This record gives sequence, C-alpha cells and structure tokens, in this order.
Amino acid sequence: MSFIETKPESDFSIHNIPFGIISTEHNPAPRVATRIGDFAVDLSVLAQAGLFVSIFNDAQGVFSQPTLNLFMTLGKPVWTATRRHIQKLLSAGEPTLRDNKELLQRAIFPVSAVKTHLPANIGDYTDFYASKEHATNVGIMFRGKENALMPNWTHLPVGYHGRASSVVVSGTELKRPKGQRVVVKGEAPQFGPSLRMDCELEMAFLVGTGNDLGEPISIDNAKDHMFGVVLMNDWSARDIQAWEYVPLGPFLGKNFGTTVSAWVVTMDALEPFLVPGPVQDPKPMAYLAENGATAYDINLEVKLKPAEGTKYSVISRSNLKYMYWSFAQQLAHHTVNGCNMRAGDLCGSGTISGPTEDSFGSLLELSWSGAKDIQLEEGITRKFLHDNDEMILAGWCEKDGVRVGFGECHGKILPARQ
Repeated sequence: MSFIETKPESDFSIHNIPFGIISTEHNPAPRVATRIGDFAVDLSVLAQAGLFVSIFNDAQGVFSQPTLNLFMTLGKPVWTATRRHIQKLLSAGEPTLRDNKELLQRAIFPVSAVKTHLPANIGDYTDFYASKEHATNVGIMFRGKENALMPNWTHLPVGYHGRASSVVVSGTELKRPKGQRVVVKGEAPQFGPSLRMDCELEMAFLVGTGNDLGEPISIDNAKDHMFGVVLMNDWSARDIQAWEYVPLGPFLGKNFGTTVSAWVVTMDALEPFLVPGPVQDPKPMAYLAENGATAYDINLEVKLKPAEGTKYSVISRSNLKYMYWSFAQQLAHHTVNGCNMRAGDLCGSGTISGPTEDSFGSLLELSWSGAKDIQLEEGITRKFLHDNDEMILAGWCEKDGVRVGFGECHGKILPARQ
C-alpha cells in the first residue's frame, strides 16, 4: 500500500506507476512525472533531491526533459529499477518521502492542478491491422464474406506508416477534416467536410530502445525494446479514406489526428495480466513464432457523448486479448527487414474488435457502414460522429484485487474549418 490514498477503483494504484509529462501553473516547463491515485508525482523534483542517485546517473537531467525519450533510451534494466524504486518511495512503510513534508509539497500535485503533455517526441508512427475480427468485418462490408481477409493477412501483421506530427495527447480537440469523397455512389467525387467521421479503439506501444539499421529485433527480446503502452483513438474519415486508399492505402482520411492517453503504462506493470493469445492458423513463420502467454487481458471501453446530449453512453466493450497479432510479433515483423526503430516510435494495434457486435471497436462496424443506428442515452442515435461529439476510450486490467489502468483517452470533433 501507499501512504497516498488510492481508491480501489483507481487505474493508478502503486502496482501501476506509469510515466508521463506534466507542467503546472507555477512551473510551466514540461517534465517527467508518475501518477498514483488522483495525484501526479514530479520526478524532476525527487531527482533534484537526490532520490535516484542509486539507480542511474544524471536523473535530474533525465527527468527534467519535456519528453520521455531520454529516459527511454536508458533501457529496460533502468526502467524496471526506477519503477521499483518509485514504488518503494511511495509505499506506506518507507519514511524517505512520506515524512519529508517540504519535499511532498513541492513534488506532489492533484491531477486537477497539472497539465499533461504528449509523453514522447514521436519520430515515426506505424499503424497495424492486427484484429482478425475487425479485418473480417471490414472485409465483409467491402468485399463480401468469401474475400473478407486478404491472402496475406494470416501470414504477417499488416501495417502502414502514419503521420507522427498529428499525434496529440488526450483532451486535444480536432477539427473535422475536409477532402474528396463520393457522396452518391457512382457519381463524381466532391470536396467538403467528411460525412462519415469515425473513431477507432486501439492501443499502442512506444519503442524504448531501438535497433541498428540492418539488425532486426528478434521475437524473443521484442518486449525488452518496448517501453510501455497507451490507449489510442485513430480517428478516421471513412468517406475520404474509401475514395483515396486504392492503391496505396490510408492518407488524408487518417493523418488529420490521432489521440493517445497521457500516461504510459510500462510492460512490467502489464506482465501479471499476460494470457494466451488467439490460436494462429497457419502457424507463424519462425521469426514470428512465440511461446507461452502472448496477449494482455486489458478490458476496453468506448464511450460517446453526443453534442445535443448530457451523458456518455458506453457503445462498445472489448479486450486487447482478442488481438490476433501480438505486440511482440508486430515489432519483430516491423524490423525483420532491417528497419531501424528509435526511442519514441509509436506502433498502433489497429482497431480492436471482439467476437460480438457489442465489442466492435469502430462506428463503421457498430453501424455496419451506416445501415444501423447506434442507440445512445436520452433517445439519441448515431451512425457516425456529428460536430461537437465527444469520445472517451478507457482501459484497465484487474486480477486478484490488483487494478492497473490507463486513465482516459478523450477527444472532441469540432466543426470543419470554414
């Protein structure tokens, strides 16, 4: 237990210890923090007090950075030792921080009093297509049941390179994108605001330590290169995407904005929630072959608040354990050709859908491409997002009384630029 009160339903117990970037009114410089319960802990202040000298050199310089990138380059042994040391400092039986009232006052803030920032400088962003249920649903809509999955899909993790510059932190509002779209099937395209704005329930891992050009990351040590995981909403303008994506794939329909949660949950914190992944048929090639538990039992929720409503409605409940291709397989495949990853690179899972209709991870699936209404609170319905609609993604693990969560990934769609 911690000397800082944490509610049982909190995502941020002492078992979590995520990492993020905060600023405050009295110190607007972004710097590294962790979170416990409803409080943010300024790690730069603790480093200045010399509380990390036993873990690594220049902790003050590392935790005073405006991103996590420098800390991530130090490698898994340092990440693990730092997290354990923070757990010790915050534990109820450890007096070092608990009994230092002056240091507590300078280092610990209510989360309501801090501003969170994008946790990393994201140099490159890759989005995978790793949910078999989602890929099948979309394939049925556009190609029919007989050709739902393309021939390569069960042999490798399909992915594409996204736009890193438009990745934003939770709470950032995005304008509805404009582009070419076909309004009436068979007619010429028109230019204008997207009429089929969608969300995508995803998770993503941040690369911590990279690899040299030409030297792949093996499946056996892929996890050691991953710093941690965030929630991700990869917003999609489905009509713009549908017109543009042949033959090269997503472009303007996706690159206008991607939202990630503010707190990065480490792989160490997720380790207790490993479970067997889906059976893979055909058997993956040797460079993708894994042993043991490969999936994470992370409960996921999608909530929507319509512009004309006052309440959020849960429109989907899913789980990361449904994802066909694991995070380790995604990273191993990404680098098998010698592609060099760098600290801060973001790799998204692709939309995570489960086996039932109420576990689909996008409005495209929930409305079946607009054929059905999605029922919300207060008698309101949606097929796709309207202006000023708000979305929240949530995720958490729970086992044997231990809860580890991600907080919220919140976004709002504003009207298109006039």
